[in-house]
Amino acid sequence: MNATEQALQPLFTIGHSNLDGLAFVALLKQHGVQSVGDVRSSPYSQYNPHFNREVLQKALNHDGIEYVFLGDELGARRAERECYENGQAVYERIALMPLFKAGLERIKSEAKKFRIALMCAEKDPLHCHRTILVCRHLKSMGLEIQHIHSDGKLESHAEAERRLLRTLKFSEDDLFRSKFEILTEAYAAQGKKIAFAEDEEAKQREAMRAV
Repeated sequence: MNATEQALQPLFTIGHSNLDGLAFVALLKQHGVQSVGDVRSSPYSQYNPHFNREVLQKALNHDGIEYVFLGDELGARRAERECYENGQAVYERIALMPLFKAGLERIKSEAKKFRIALMCAEKDPLHCHRTILVCRHLKSMGLEIQHIHSDGKLESHAEAERRLLRTLKFSEDDLFRSKFEILTEAYAAQGKKIAFAEDEEAKQREAMRAV
């Protein structure tokens, strides 16, 4: 069997929230995670410094878990100016960026060898771009995705999508639209709610550069 035919490992996501370091590592070990892909654009936490990039990497390596920073490729705060509209990131535009697509391909390639968890800060996967942006597209690449909650329970991506529809009060039964069309609208609506928005000072600087 060559590399292209290797089965993909399950992909996990996790939000560090305000977990302590030991509890975080315990959740990863509970689900056999071998590598953490940090998809935070800025891999630092003001209130939870044990999740700062260098500290976290050292702690994970000590427990035999690899750490990889993927914020440039898969982060929600983008350097590409075309990803913004009126100072807010637009997930549909981010998904078109070559660097983002390269990040997705990297995850798929590495998932042939390792059990990976994509990590960000938000506790609820529905409140985070790891689900609404990144996993939306990884799902279409054939990965089986499970979201790790702080109590250790798993929520499949399909279950998360159904919860998203319920949360936004979208009906799955529509005579005039397919399930794919309904989900597309739901992803767009949730993305607009949670996407990174630059502060007013940054918006003013951008407007001045455009003059």
